[in-house]
Amino acid sequence: MSRDVSAPGGRILVLDDEKLVLDTLRAVLDLDGTWSVSTFVDPARALVEVERAHFDVVVSDFLMPSMDGLTFLARVRDLQPLASRILLTGYADKENAIRSINEVGLYYYLEKPWDNAQLRMVLQNAAERSRLLRELDDKVEGLAAKDEALAELRAQLFKAIL
Repeated sequence: MSRDVSAPGGRILVLDDEKLVLDTLRAVLDLDGTWSVSTFVDPARALVEVERAHFDVVVSDFLMPSMDGLTFLARVRDLQPLASRILLTGYADKENAIRSINEVGLYYYLEKPWDNAQLRMVLQNAAERSRLLRELDDKVEGLAAKDEALAELRAQLFKAIL
């Protein structure tokens, strides 16, 4: 999976069935100049991009005609478990928020209309979370490889002395 290191803030994918919402989010994020932003109105096309490229943060609308946001984010979780997932909704519903957190490991539940400063802060924290999870995952993989090598050396040692 390719990773865009040219975007210091990270890579964000935004899915919403309303083009105006996508254009507004893109404008807000482009002003920062730190994000690489990919926007989609079609969940199927967005999933193809999630399979193809690395994303630090994935934002999805909740209610869409062809696939709801929870289903989409569950698939994102399967494809990129370390990406922070954010649900964007115009319907403030605590029950759905709790369900979202439990079902798809949601990082944040953001209501429309959003506050731009809050949006930036949430995205920065989400991207930092993803970065830290990747670093931790890399270290765990490194330790597992060293553990394997150590076990092999231990087996050779016991074979030599027994």
